[in-house]
Amino acid sequence: MQAAGYALRFRCETRDGTREVSIGTQSPDHTVQWTTLARCRLNDLGLVTPSLEVAPDGDGLRLKRAAGTGASASQPHRQATGRGEARGREQQPRTADPRSLETAGPAHDEPADPRAQAARAALPPVVDDLLHRFTTAGLSLTLVGTSVRQALEGRVAHELDFVTDSDVRRIRQILHGWGDDLRFQRDDAPDVVSLRKQWDGDIYTLRINARPAASRHLHSGSRRAEHEKALEAYLRRRDFTVDAMALGLSHVTLTDPFGGLQDLERRVLRTPRAPTAVIVNDPPLMLRVVRWAARLGFEPVPELRDAMSAMARRATEVPVEQVREELTALLLSTRPATGLRLLVDTGLAEHVLPELPALRFESAGHHRHKDIYEHTLTVLDQAIALETEGPDLTLRWAALLHDIGTPRTRRTGRNGQVTFHHHEVVGAKMARKRLRALACPEQLIADVVRLVELHLRFHGYLDEKWTDPAVRRYVRDAGPLLDRLHKLIRADCTTRDRRKAHALARAYDSLEERIERLAVEDAREAARPDLNGQQIMEILGIRPGAELGRAYEHMRNLHIERGPMNFETARDALLEWRARRDL
Repeated sequence: MQAAGYALRFRCETRDGTREVSIGTQSPDHTVQWTTLARCRLNDLGLVTPSLEVAPDGDGLRLKRAAGTGASASQPHRQATGRGEARGREQQPRTADPRSLETAGPAHDEPADPRAQAARAALPPVVDDLLHRFTTAGLSLTLVGTSVRQALEGRVAHELDFVTDSDVRRIRQILHGWGDDLRFQRDDAPDVVSLRKQWDGDIYTLRINARPAASRHLHSGSRRAEHEKALEAYLRRRDFTVDAMALGLSHVTLTDPFGGLQDLERRVLRTPRAPTAVIVNDPPLMLRVVRWAARLGFEPVPELRDAMSAMARRATEVPVEQVREELTALLLSTRPATGLRLLVDTGLAEHVLPELPALRFESAGHHRHKDIYEHTLTVLDQAIALETEGPDLTLRWAALLHDIGTPRTRRTGRNGQVTFHHHEVVGAKMARKRLRALACPEQLIADVVRLVELHLRFHGYLDEKWTDPAVRRYVRDAGPLLDRLHKLIRADCTTRDRRKAHALARAYDSLEERIERLAVEDAREAARPDLNGQQIMEILGIRPGAELGRAYEHMRNLHIERGPMNFETARDALLEWRARRDL
Protein backbone atom coordinates (compact mmCIF):
# COMPACT_ATOMS: atom_id res chain seq x y z
CA MET A 1 0.00 0.00 0.00
CA GLN A 2 2.78 2.41 0.94
CA ALA A 3 4.81 1.72 -2.21
CA ALA A 4 2.03 1.62 -4.81
CA GLY A 5 -0.73 3.75 -3.27
CA TYR A 6 -3.29 0.98 -3.52
CA ALA A 7 -3.80 -2.73 -2.85
CA LEU A 8 -5.80 -5.44 -4.60
CA ARG A 9 -8.13 -7.77 -2.73
CA PHE A 10 -9.72 -10.95 -4.01
CA ARG A 11 -13.00 -12.53 -2.97
CA CYS A 12 -14.54 -15.83 -4.08
CA GLU A 13 -18.25 -16.53 -3.57
CA THR A 14 -20.62 -19.29 -4.60
CA ARG A 15 -23.97 -18.12 -5.90
CA ASP A 16 -26.58 -20.52 -7.23
CA GLY A 17 -23.94 -23.19 -7.68
CA THR A 18 -21.58 -20.86 -9.62
CA ARG A 19 -18.19 -19.80 -8.28
CA GLU A 20 -17.64 -16.05 -8.81
CA VAL A 21 -14.43 -14.05 -8.38
CA SER A 22 -14.48 -10.39 -7.40
CA ILE A 23 -11.55 -7.97 -7.38
CA GLY A 24 -11.36 -5.11 -4.89
CA THR A 25 -9.19 -1.98 -5.21
CA GLN A 26 -8.34 -0.68 -1.75
CA SER A 27 -7.23 2.94 -1.28
CA PRO A 28 -5.10 4.32 1.60
CA ASP A 29 -8.27 5.36 3.48
CA HIS A 30 -9.23 1.65 3.57
CA THR A 31 -12.21 2.02 1.23
CA VAL A 32 -12.56 -0.82 -1.29
CA GLN A 33 -14.19 -0.62 -4.70
CA TRP A 34 -15.28 -4.08 -5.85
CA THR A 35 -15.74 -5.24 -9.44
CA THR A 36 -16.03 -8.49 -11.38
CA LEU A 37 -13.00 -10.22 -12.82
CA ALA A 38 -14.48 -9.82 -16.33
CA ARG A 39 -14.20 -6.03 -16.06
CA CYS A 40 -10.45 -6.18 -15.35
CA ARG A 41 -7.62 -6.52 -17.82
CA LEU A 42 -4.03 -7.72 -17.68
CA ASN A 43 -1.07 -5.80 -19.16
CA ASP A 44 2.69 -5.51 -18.62
CA LEU A 45 2.15 -3.57 -15.38
CA GLY A 46 -0.15 -6.15 -13.82
CA LEU A 47 -3.88 -6.50 -13.20
CA VAL A 48 -5.77 -3.31 -14.08
CA THR A 49 -9.18 -2.70 -12.48
CA PRO A 50 -11.65 0.04 -13.51
CA SER A 51 -10.38 2.06 -10.50
CA LEU A 52 -6.78 2.11 -11.82
CA GLU A 53 -5.04 3.90 -14.64
CA VAL A 54 -1.52 3.97 -16.10
CA ALA A 55 0.64 6.60 -14.40
CA PRO A 56 1.84 9.53 -16.57
CA ASP A 57 5.38 8.14 -16.75
CA GLY A 58 3.99 4.85 -18.04
CA ASP A 59 5.97 2.92 -15.44
CA GLY A 60 3.26 1.99 -12.96
CA LEU A 61 -0.41 2.02 -12.02
CA ARG A 62 -2.21 4.51 -9.79
CA LEU A 63 -5.71 5.16 -8.48
CA LYS A 64 -7.86 7.34 -10.67
CA ARG A 65 -8.50 10.76 -9.20
CA ALA A 66 -12.17 10.29 -9.92
CA ALA A 67 -12.18 7.42 -7.47
CA GLY A 68 -12.49 9.89 -4.60
CA THR A 69 -9.05 9.38 -3.15
CA GLY A 70 -7.96 12.94 -3.79
CA ALA A 71 -4.30 13.62 -3.10
CA SER A 72 -3.87 10.22 -1.53
CA ALA A 73 -4.22 8.63 -4.95
CA SER A 74 -1.27 10.45 -6.39
CA GLN A 75 0.88 11.08 -3.35
CA PRO A 76 1.83 7.44 -2.79
CA HIS A 77 2.88 7.26 -6.45
CA ARG A 78 5.30 10.12 -5.86
CA GLN A 79 6.44 8.38 -2.71
CA ALA A 80 7.53 5.42 -4.76
CA THR A 81 10.52 7.78 -5.14
CA GLY A 82 13.90 6.48 -5.95
CA ARG A 83 13.21 3.24 -7.80
CA GLY A 84 10.22 4.30 -9.88
CA GLU A 85 11.71 7.64 -10.89
CA ALA A 86 15.11 6.09 -11.52
CA ARG A 87 13.52 3.46 -13.75
CA GLY A 88 11.75 6.20 -15.67
CA ARG A 89 15.03 8.04 -16.17
CA GLU A 90 16.77 4.87 -17.27
CA GLN A 91 14.17 4.30 -19.98
CA GLN A 92 14.43 7.78 -21.49
CA PRO A 93 15.85 7.78 -25.04
CA ARG A 94 19.53 8.59 -25.34
CA THR A 95 19.50 11.90 -27.17
CA ALA A 96 23.25 11.73 -27.68
CA ASP A 97 22.69 9.02 -30.29
CA PRO A 98 20.86 10.49 -33.29
CA ARG A 99 20.06 7.02 -34.56
CA SER A 100 17.73 6.36 -31.62
CA LEU A 101 14.53 8.30 -32.23
CA GLU A 102 11.80 7.95 -29.61
CA THR A 103 9.15 10.27 -30.92
CA ALA A 104 6.74 10.02 -28.03
CA GLY A 105 6.99 8.01 -24.87
CA PRO A 106 4.04 6.86 -22.81
CA ALA A 107 3.73 10.31 -21.22
CA HIS A 108 0.64 11.85 -22.78
CA ASP A 109 1.88 15.43 -22.58
CA GLU A 110 5.00 14.77 -24.69
CA PRO A 111 4.38 15.71 -28.36
CA ALA A 112 5.00 13.02 -30.96
CA ASP A 113 7.36 13.55 -33.88
CA PRO A 114 5.38 14.72 -36.95
CA ARG A 115 6.93 11.99 -39.12
CA ALA A 116 5.75 9.26 -36.77
CA GLN A 117 2.31 10.88 -36.46
CA ALA A 118 2.01 11.09 -40.24
CA ALA A 119 3.06 7.44 -40.58
CA ARG A 120 0.45 6.42 -38.00
CA ALA A 121 -2.21 8.40 -39.85
CA ALA A 122 -1.28 6.69 -43.13
CA LEU A 123 -2.22 3.25 -41.79
CA PRO A 124 -5.54 1.80 -43.00
CA PRO A 125 -8.52 1.52 -40.59
CA VAL A 126 -8.09 -2.24 -40.36
CA VAL A 127 -5.04 -1.55 -38.16
CA ASP A 128 -7.18 0.35 -35.64
CA ASP A 129 -9.63 -2.53 -35.42
CA LEU A 130 -6.80 -5.02 -34.92
CA LEU A 131 -5.17 -2.78 -32.30
CA HIS A 132 -8.44 -2.55 -30.37
CA ARG A 133 -8.65 -6.33 -30.11
CA PHE A 134 -5.12 -6.55 -28.69
CA THR A 135 -5.38 -3.62 -26.27
CA THR A 136 -8.71 -4.97 -24.99
CA ALA A 137 -6.84 -8.17 -24.18
CA GLY A 138 -4.16 -6.15 -22.37
CA LEU A 139 -1.49 -6.69 -25.05
CA SER A 140 0.66 -4.27 -27.00
CA LEU A 141 0.89 -4.16 -30.79
CA THR A 142 3.80 -2.66 -32.74
CA LEU A 143 4.14 -2.22 -36.49
CA VAL A 144 7.54 -3.38 -37.77
CA GLY A 145 9.67 -3.76 -40.89
CA THR A 146 8.70 -2.84 -44.41
CA SER A 147 5.27 -1.71 -43.25
CA VAL A 148 6.88 1.10 -41.22
CA ARG A 149 8.97 2.32 -44.15
CA GLN A 150 5.94 2.39 -46.42
CA ALA A 151 3.93 4.29 -43.80
CA LEU A 152 6.75 6.82 -43.39
CA GLU A 153 6.65 7.32 -47.16
CA GLY A 154 2.90 7.92 -46.97
CA ARG A 155 1.99 4.78 -48.88
CA VAL A 156 -0.90 2.49 -47.93
CA ALA A 157 0.39 -1.05 -47.55
CA HIS A 158 -1.76 -4.14 -47.94
CA GLU A 159 0.81 -6.40 -46.27
CA LEU A 160 1.43 -5.46 -42.65
CA ASP A 161 3.78 -6.96 -40.05
CA PHE A 162 3.37 -6.60 -36.29
CA VAL A 163 5.05 -7.70 -33.07
CA THR A 164 3.10 -8.36 -29.87
CA ASP A 165 4.05 -9.46 -26.36
CA SER A 166 2.19 -12.75 -26.28
CA ASP A 167 2.37 -16.32 -27.48
CA VAL A 168 0.78 -17.93 -30.50
CA ARG A 169 -2.03 -19.56 -28.54
CA ARG A 170 -3.24 -16.23 -27.15
CA ILE A 171 -2.95 -14.52 -30.54
CA ARG A 172 -5.06 -17.20 -32.18
CA GLN A 173 -7.70 -16.76 -29.50
CA ILE A 174 -7.79 -12.99 -30.11
CA LEU A 175 -8.05 -13.39 -33.88
CA HIS A 176 -10.51 -16.29 -33.87
CA GLY A 177 -13.45 -15.44 -36.13
CA TRP A 178 -12.02 -12.04 -37.11
CA GLY A 179 -10.06 -12.83 -40.26
CA ASP A 180 -9.75 -15.50 -42.94
CA ASP A 181 -7.13 -18.15 -43.71
CA LEU A 182 -5.57 -18.04 -40.24
CA ARG A 183 -2.17 -19.77 -40.37
CA PHE A 184 0.76 -20.46 -38.10
CA GLN A 185 4.37 -20.58 -39.24
CA ARG A 186 7.77 -20.66 -37.56
CA ASP A 187 9.96 -17.82 -38.84
CA ASP A 188 13.56 -18.25 -37.59
CA ALA A 189 13.12 -16.85 -34.06
CA PRO A 190 9.51 -15.81 -33.36
CA ASP A 191 6.39 -17.73 -34.24
CA VAL A 192 4.15 -15.97 -36.73
CA VAL A 193 0.37 -15.97 -37.08
CA SER A 194 -0.80 -14.76 -40.48
CA LEU A 195 -4.28 -14.09 -41.80
CA ARG A 196 -6.20 -12.23 -44.48
CA LYS A 197 -8.79 -9.57 -43.68
CA GLN A 198 -11.16 -7.83 -46.06
CA TRP A 199 -11.90 -4.22 -45.17
CA ASP A 200 -13.76 -1.64 -47.28
CA GLY A 201 -13.30 -3.72 -50.40
CA ASP A 202 -9.54 -4.19 -49.92
CA ILE A 203 -7.82 -7.39 -48.81
CA TYR A 204 -5.01 -7.11 -46.29
CA THR A 205 -2.42 -9.71 -45.33
CA LEU A 206 -1.53 -9.36 -41.65
CA ARG A 207 1.37 -11.13 -39.92
CA ILE A 208 1.71 -10.99 -36.12
CA ASN A 209 5.05 -12.06 -34.66
CA ALA A 210 4.57 -13.68 -31.28
CA ARG A 211 6.97 -12.55 -28.55
CA PRO A 212 5.96 -13.85 -25.10
CA ALA A 213 6.14 -11.13 -22.45
CA ALA A 214 8.92 -11.14 -19.88
CA SER A 215 8.30 -12.77 -16.53
CA ARG A 216 5.81 -11.00 -14.28
CA HIS A 217 8.26 -11.43 -11.44
CA LEU A 218 10.52 -8.77 -13.01
CA HIS A 219 9.89 -5.16 -12.07
CA SER A 220 8.41 -2.99 -14.79
CA GLY A 221 11.74 -1.39 -15.72
CA SER A 222 13.26 -4.80 -16.34
CA ARG A 223 10.23 -5.93 -18.35
CA ARG A 224 10.50 -2.86 -20.52
CA ALA A 225 14.23 -3.42 -21.00
CA GLU A 226 13.58 -7.05 -21.94
CA HIS A 227 10.91 -5.96 -24.42
CA GLU A 228 13.20 -3.38 -26.02
CA LYS A 229 16.03 -5.89 -26.19
CA ALA A 230 13.80 -8.45 -27.92
CA LEU A 231 12.45 -5.85 -30.34
CA GLU A 232 15.95 -4.66 -31.26
CA ALA A 233 17.05 -8.26 -31.81
CA TYR A 234 14.10 -8.73 -34.16
CA LEU A 235 14.90 -5.55 -36.10
CA ARG A 236 18.57 -6.45 -36.31
CA ARG A 237 17.68 -9.46 -38.47
CA ARG A 238 16.11 -7.30 -41.18
CA ASP A 239 17.94 -6.94 -44.49
CA PHE A 240 18.34 -3.17 -44.42
CA THR A 241 18.17 -0.40 -41.83
CA VAL A 242 15.30 1.30 -43.66
CA ASP A 243 13.21 -1.77 -42.83
CA ALA A 244 14.58 -2.10 -39.29
CA MET A 245 12.21 0.35 -37.60
CA ALA A 246 9.17 -0.16 -35.38
CA LEU A 247 6.13 2.08 -34.95
CA GLY A 248 4.26 1.96 -31.65
CA LEU A 249 0.52 2.21 -32.25
CA SER A 250 -1.20 2.97 -28.93
CA HIS A 251 1.28 5.70 -28.02
CA VAL A 252 2.85 6.83 -31.28
CA THR A 253 6.56 5.98 -30.99
CA LEU A 254 9.21 5.29 -33.59
CA THR A 255 11.94 2.86 -32.58
CA ASP A 256 14.95 3.29 -34.87
CA PRO A 257 18.04 1.64 -33.32
CA PHE A 258 20.09 1.52 -36.55
CA GLY A 259 19.48 4.90 -38.19
CA GLY A 260 16.95 3.68 -40.74
CA LEU A 261 15.06 6.97 -40.88
CA GLN A 262 18.17 8.88 -41.91
CA ASP A 263 19.01 6.20 -44.51
CA LEU A 264 15.46 6.43 -45.84
CA GLU A 265 15.82 10.17 -46.32
CA ARG A 266 19.18 9.66 -48.07
CA ARG A 267 17.77 6.76 -50.17
CA VAL A 268 20.67 4.47 -49.28
CA LEU A 269 20.88 0.80 -48.35
CA ARG A 270 22.82 -0.24 -45.25
CA THR A 271 22.65 -3.47 -43.25
CA PRO A 272 21.99 -3.44 -39.48
CA ARG A 273 24.91 -5.85 -39.07
CA ALA A 274 28.33 -5.92 -40.73
CA PRO A 275 27.62 -6.49 -44.45
CA THR A 276 30.29 -9.16 -44.86
CA ALA A 277 28.81 -11.23 -42.03
CA VAL A 278 25.33 -10.83 -43.48
CA ILE A 279 26.39 -11.97 -46.97
CA VAL A 280 28.25 -14.99 -45.57
CA ASN A 281 25.03 -16.21 -43.97
CA ASP A 282 22.70 -14.96 -46.71
CA PRO A 283 24.31 -14.71 -50.21
CA PRO A 284 20.95 -13.88 -51.90
CA LEU A 285 21.08 -10.53 -50.08
CA MET A 286 23.41 -9.28 -52.83
CA LEU A 287 20.74 -9.86 -55.45
CA ARG A 288 18.13 -8.20 -53.25
CA VAL A 289 20.34 -5.10 -53.09
CA VAL A 290 20.35 -5.00 -56.88
CA ARG A 291 16.58 -5.43 -56.98
CA TRP A 292 16.08 -2.58 -54.51
CA ALA A 293 18.30 -0.32 -56.62
CA ALA A 294 16.24 -1.11 -59.72
CA ARG A 295 12.83 -1.04 -58.09
CA LEU A 296 13.08 1.78 -55.56
CA GLY A 297 16.19 3.72 -56.55
CA PHE A 298 18.15 3.04 -53.33
CA GLU A 299 21.95 3.17 -53.57
CA PRO A 300 24.04 0.77 -51.41
CA VAL A 301 26.50 2.51 -49.10
CA PRO A 302 30.19 2.06 -50.03
CA GLU A 303 30.87 -0.61 -47.40
CA LEU A 304 27.96 -2.72 -48.64
CA ARG A 305 28.99 -2.29 -52.28
CA ASP A 306 32.59 -3.25 -51.39
CA ALA A 307 31.39 -6.34 -49.54
CA MET A 308 29.30 -7.37 -52.55
CA SER A 309 32.32 -6.99 -54.86
CA ALA A 310 34.59 -8.93 -52.53
CA MET A 311 32.10 -11.77 -52.14
CA ALA A 312 30.49 -11.78 -55.59
CA ARG A 313 31.51 -15.40 -56.14
CA ARG A 314 29.11 -16.40 -53.35
CA ALA A 315 26.30 -15.71 -55.83
CA THR A 316 27.00 -19.16 -57.28
CA GLU A 317 25.60 -20.60 -54.04
CA VAL A 318 22.17 -19.08 -54.70
CA PRO A 319 19.66 -21.61 -56.14
CA VAL A 320 19.06 -21.01 -59.83
CA GLU A 321 15.32 -20.58 -59.29
CA GLN A 322 16.00 -17.77 -56.84
CA VAL A 323 18.43 -16.12 -59.27
CA ARG A 324 15.77 -16.29 -61.97
CA GLU A 325 13.15 -14.69 -59.74
CA GLU A 326 15.51 -11.89 -58.73
CA LEU A 327 16.45 -11.19 -62.36
CA THR A 328 12.80 -11.25 -63.35
CA ALA A 329 11.93 -8.76 -60.61
CA LEU A 330 14.87 -6.60 -61.72
CA LEU A 331 13.77 -6.58 -65.38
CA LEU A 332 10.15 -5.81 -64.47
CA SER A 333 11.16 -2.90 -62.21
CA THR A 334 10.86 0.78 -63.07
CA ARG A 335 14.60 1.29 -63.71
CA PRO A 336 16.19 -2.07 -64.66
CA ALA A 337 19.24 -0.43 -66.26
CA THR A 338 20.22 0.96 -62.84
CA GLY A 339 20.12 -2.50 -61.29
CA LEU A 340 21.96 -4.07 -64.23
CA ARG A 341 24.78 -1.54 -63.92
CA LEU A 342 25.12 -2.39 -60.24
CA LEU A 343 25.05 -6.09 -61.11
CA VAL A 344 27.95 -5.59 -63.53
CA ASP A 345 29.96 -3.08 -61.47
CA THR A 346 30.02 -5.32 -58.38
CA GLY A 347 31.03 -8.41 -60.38
CA LEU A 348 27.82 -10.28 -59.61
CA ALA A 349 26.88 -10.46 -63.29
CA GLU A 350 30.00 -12.56 -63.98
CA HIS A 351 28.32 -15.36 -62.02
CA VAL A 352 24.62 -14.96 -62.83
CA LEU A 353 24.51 -13.27 -66.27
CA PRO A 354 28.05 -13.35 -67.74
CA GLU A 355 26.90 -12.43 -71.25
CA LEU A 356 26.16 -8.88 -70.09
CA PRO A 357 29.64 -7.78 -68.86
CA ALA A 358 31.13 -9.51 -71.93
CA LEU A 359 29.58 -6.72 -74.02
CA ARG A 360 31.87 -4.07 -72.51
CA PHE A 361 34.32 -3.53 -75.32
CA GLU A 362 34.93 -0.68 -77.74
CA SER A 363 33.58 -1.39 -81.20
CA ALA A 364 33.14 0.08 -84.62
CA GLY A 365 30.77 -0.58 -87.50
CA HIS A 366 27.11 0.11 -86.80
CA HIS A 367 28.01 0.74 -83.11
CA ARG A 368 30.85 3.12 -83.87
CA HIS A 369 29.94 5.69 -81.22
CA LYS A 370 29.58 3.36 -78.22
CA ASP A 371 30.33 -0.04 -76.82
CA ILE A 372 27.73 -2.77 -77.10
CA TYR A 373 27.11 -2.78 -73.33
CA GLU A 374 25.95 0.85 -73.24
CA HIS A 375 24.00 0.29 -76.46
CA THR A 376 22.20 -2.67 -74.89
CA LEU A 377 21.11 -0.71 -71.80
CA THR A 378 19.89 2.12 -74.02
CA VAL A 379 17.89 -0.31 -76.16
CA LEU A 380 16.33 -1.73 -73.01
CA ASP A 381 15.29 1.74 -71.82
CA GLN A 382 13.85 2.61 -75.23
CA ALA A 383 11.96 -0.68 -75.48
CA ILE A 384 10.39 0.00 -72.09
CA ALA A 385 9.32 3.44 -73.30
CA LEU A 386 7.44 1.78 -76.19
CA GLU A 387 5.42 -0.57 -73.96
CA THR A 388 1.71 0.16 -74.06
CA GLU A 389 0.20 -2.52 -71.79
CA GLY A 390 2.48 -2.61 -68.78
CA PRO A 391 5.85 -4.34 -68.29
CA ASP A 392 6.57 -6.93 -70.97
CA LEU A 393 9.09 -9.49 -69.69
CA THR A 394 9.55 -11.09 -73.12
CA LEU A 395 10.36 -7.78 -74.80
CA ARG A 396 12.72 -6.76 -72.01
CA TRP A 397 14.64 -10.04 -72.10
CA ALA A 398 14.91 -9.74 -75.90
CA ALA A 399 16.21 -6.17 -75.63
CA LEU A 400 18.78 -7.25 -73.04
CA LEU A 401 20.01 -10.27 -75.03
CA HIS A 402 19.58 -9.10 -78.62
CA ASP A 403 23.32 -8.38 -79.16
CA ILE A 404 24.97 -10.97 -76.89
CA GLY A 405 26.35 -12.74 -79.97
CA THR A 406 28.57 -9.78 -80.92
CA PRO A 407 31.66 -10.73 -78.85
CA ARG A 408 31.85 -14.18 -80.50
CA THR A 409 31.30 -12.88 -84.04
CA ARG A 410 33.54 -9.82 -83.85
CA ARG A 411 35.97 -9.69 -86.77
CA THR A 412 38.33 -6.93 -87.89
CA GLY A 413 38.92 -6.58 -91.66
CA ARG A 414 42.09 -5.51 -93.41
CA ASN A 415 40.82 -1.95 -93.55
CA GLY A 416 40.21 -1.96 -89.79
CA GLN A 417 36.46 -2.24 -90.17
CA VAL A 418 34.86 -4.30 -87.38
CA THR A 419 32.00 -6.62 -88.33
CA PHE A 420 29.59 -8.87 -86.43
CA HIS A 421 28.26 -11.06 -89.23
CA HIS A 422 25.41 -13.39 -88.21
CA HIS A 423 25.60 -12.30 -84.58
CA GLU A 424 21.81 -12.59 -84.41
CA VAL A 425 22.06 -16.33 -85.17
CA VAL A 426 24.81 -16.89 -82.63
CA GLY A 427 23.04 -14.63 -80.12
CA ALA A 428 19.81 -16.62 -80.44
CA LYS A 429 21.65 -19.82 -79.51
CA MET A 430 23.34 -18.10 -76.58
CA ALA A 431 20.04 -16.64 -75.40
CA ARG A 432 18.44 -20.09 -75.43
CA LYS A 433 21.33 -21.53 -73.40
CA ARG A 434 21.28 -18.75 -70.80
CA LEU A 435 17.52 -18.75 -70.31
CA ARG A 436 17.45 -22.52 -69.97
CA ALA A 437 20.26 -22.31 -67.41
CA LEU A 438 17.99 -19.94 -65.46
CA ALA A 439 15.12 -22.47 -65.72
CA CYS A 440 12.86 -19.96 -67.50
CA PRO A 441 9.52 -21.12 -68.97
CA GLU A 442 9.86 -22.72 -72.40
CA GLN A 443 7.42 -20.32 -74.07
CA LEU A 444 9.41 -17.34 -72.83
CA ILE A 445 12.62 -18.92 -74.12
CA ALA A 446 11.12 -19.64 -77.55
CA ASP A 447 9.74 -16.11 -77.92
CA VAL A 448 12.95 -14.36 -76.84
CA VAL A 449 15.07 -16.56 -79.12
CA ARG A 450 12.80 -15.78 -82.07
CA LEU A 451 12.98 -12.04 -81.47
CA VAL A 452 16.80 -12.17 -81.25
CA GLU A 453 16.90 -14.12 -84.53
CA LEU A 454 14.70 -11.60 -86.35
CA HIS A 455 15.91 -8.28 -84.92
CA LEU A 456 18.26 -7.60 -87.87
CA ARG A 457 15.90 -8.74 -90.65
CA PHE A 458 14.69 -5.16 -91.12
CA HIS A 459 18.11 -4.02 -92.37
CA GLY A 460 17.48 -6.04 -95.53
CA TYR A 461 14.48 -3.81 -96.16
CA LEU A 462 16.80 -0.81 -96.09
CA ASP A 463 19.38 -2.34 -98.43
CA GLU A 464 16.96 -3.56 -101.10
CA LYS A 465 13.34 -2.98 -101.97
CA TRP A 466 11.30 -5.85 -100.60
CA THR A 467 8.64 -7.44 -102.75
CA ASP A 468 5.18 -8.07 -101.34
CA PRO A 469 6.00 -11.79 -100.83
CA ALA A 470 9.11 -10.77 -98.85
CA VAL A 471 7.00 -8.58 -96.58
CA ARG A 472 4.55 -11.42 -96.12
CA ARG A 473 7.41 -13.78 -95.17
CA TYR A 474 8.58 -11.23 -92.58
CA VAL A 475 5.09 -11.14 -91.05
CA ARG A 476 4.75 -14.92 -91.20
CA ASP A 477 8.11 -15.53 -89.50
CA ALA A 478 7.29 -13.07 -86.70
CA GLY A 479 3.82 -14.56 -86.17
CA PRO A 480 2.24 -13.42 -82.87
CA LEU A 481 5.51 -11.67 -81.96
CA LEU A 482 5.14 -9.08 -84.72
CA ASP A 483 4.15 -6.23 -82.38
CA ARG A 484 7.08 -6.99 -80.05
CA LEU A 485 9.41 -7.19 -83.05
CA HIS A 486 8.25 -3.73 -84.16
CA LYS A 487 9.13 -2.33 -80.73
CA LEU A 488 12.49 -4.12 -80.50
CA ILE A 489 13.61 -2.89 -83.92
CA ARG A 490 12.57 0.69 -83.18
CA ALA A 491 14.34 0.53 -79.80
CA ASP A 492 17.49 -0.83 -81.49
CA CYS A 493 18.04 2.52 -83.18
CA THR A 494 20.36 4.40 -80.79
CA THR A 495 22.35 6.49 -83.27
CA ARG A 496 23.13 10.06 -82.28
CA ASP A 497 22.90 11.13 -85.92
CA ARG A 498 19.42 12.68 -86.05
CA ARG A 499 19.16 12.49 -89.83
CA LYS A 500 20.02 8.81 -89.79
CA ALA A 501 17.60 8.18 -86.92
CA HIS A 502 14.78 9.93 -88.76
CA ALA A 503 15.57 8.01 -91.94
CA LEU A 504 15.41 4.69 -90.08
CA ALA A 505 12.13 5.68 -88.43
CA ARG A 506 10.59 6.67 -91.78
CA ALA A 507 11.76 3.41 -93.35
CA TYR A 508 10.17 1.36 -90.63
CA ASP A 509 7.02 3.47 -90.81
CA SER A 510 6.76 2.58 -94.48
CA LEU A 511 7.30 -1.12 -93.71
CA GLU A 512 4.53 -1.09 -91.10
CA GLU A 513 2.22 0.69 -93.56
CA ARG A 514 2.93 -1.97 -96.19
CA ILE A 515 2.28 -4.73 -93.66
CA GLU A 516 -1.07 -3.16 -92.77
CA ARG A 517 -2.02 -2.61 -96.43
CA LEU A 518 -1.14 -6.18 -97.40
CA ALA A 519 -3.09 -7.51 -94.43
CA VAL A 520 -6.21 -5.70 -95.66
CA GLU A 521 -5.69 -6.95 -99.22
CA ASP A 522 -5.07 -10.51 -98.06
CA ALA A 523 -8.20 -10.43 -95.93
CA ARG A 524 -10.20 -9.18 -98.89
CA GLU A 525 -8.65 -11.82 -101.15
CA ALA A 526 -9.39 -14.52 -98.61
CA ALA A 527 -13.04 -13.51 -98.66
CA ARG A 528 -13.40 -13.84 -102.46
CA PRO A 529 -15.51 -16.81 -103.65
CA ASP A 530 -13.98 -19.70 -105.54
CA LEU A 531 -16.03 -18.78 -108.66
CA ASN A 532 -15.82 -15.35 -110.23
CA GLY A 533 -18.74 -13.49 -111.75
CA GLN A 534 -18.15 -14.73 -115.30
CA GLN A 535 -18.02 -18.35 -114.18
CA ILE A 536 -21.23 -17.96 -112.16
CA MET A 537 -23.08 -16.48 -115.16
CA GLU A 538 -21.91 -19.32 -117.43
CA ILE A 539 -22.89 -22.06 -114.95
CA LEU A 540 -26.32 -20.59 -114.20
CA GLY A 541 -26.95 -19.17 -117.66
CA ILE A 542 -27.81 -15.72 -116.36
CA ARG A 543 -26.90 -12.15 -117.25
CA PRO A 544 -25.49 -9.42 -114.93
CA GLY A 545 -28.09 -8.29 -112.45
CA ALA A 546 -29.62 -8.92 -109.03
CA GLU A 547 -29.55 -12.70 -109.43
CA LEU A 548 -25.80 -12.63 -110.11
CA GLY A 549 -25.25 -10.51 -106.98
CA ARG A 550 -27.19 -12.98 -104.82
CA ALA A 551 -25.28 -15.96 -106.25
CA TYR A 552 -21.92 -14.20 -105.77
CA GLU A 553 -22.73 -13.36 -102.13
CA HIS A 554 -23.74 -16.98 -101.46
CA MET A 555 -20.48 -18.31 -102.87
CA ARG A 556 -18.46 -15.75 -100.86
CA ASN A 557 -20.15 -16.80 -97.58
CA LEU A 558 -19.65 -20.44 -98.50
CA HIS A 559 -15.93 -19.79 -99.01
CA ILE A 560 -15.67 -18.16 -95.58
CA GLU A 561 -17.48 -21.07 -93.90
CA ARG A 562 -15.88 -24.03 -95.73
CA GLY A 563 -12.58 -22.63 -96.94
CA PRO A 564 -11.15 -22.98 -100.50
CA MET A 565 -12.87 -25.39 -102.95
CA ASN A 566 -11.82 -26.65 -106.37
CA PHE A 567 -13.84 -25.73 -109.44
CA GLU A 568 -15.98 -28.85 -109.55
CA THR A 569 -16.93 -28.68 -105.86
CA ALA A 570 -17.73 -24.97 -106.13
CA ARG A 571 -19.85 -25.55 -109.27
CA ASP A 572 -21.86 -28.33 -107.56
CA ALA A 573 -22.44 -26.10 -104.52
CA LEU A 574 -23.70 -23.28 -106.78
CA LEU A 575 -26.09 -25.55 -108.66
CA GLU A 576 -27.37 -26.97 -105.35
CA TRP A 577 -28.09 -23.43 -104.17
CA ARG A 578 -29.95 -22.69 -107.42
CA ALA A 579 -32.03 -25.85 -107.09
CA ARG A 580 -33.13 -24.93 -103.56
CA ARG A 581 -34.22 -21.50 -104.80
CA ASP A 582 -36.29 -22.96 -107.64
CA LEU A 583 -38.35 -25.16 -105.29
